[in-house]
Amino acid sequence: MRTCIPENIKRKFVLEELLSKGWTRTEDGRSVHDLSYEELKEQAVLMAFREIDTENSENAWF
Repeated sequence: MRTCIPENIKRKFVLEELLSKGWTRTEDGRSVHDLSYEELKEQAVLMAFREIDTENSENAWF
């Protein structure tokens, strides 16, 4: 059985994750506190890509 988690709780979780990694603003300068849940998810994906160490051969794409 799936439990439906309210969007405000999911938003808070993603926001806390971004803040814990020091991610406070978007590339265009907006505060992460002002973003919607969908926008926060996009920022989390960008953050995850930036954390990948491309110099490590295990993470190289080519």
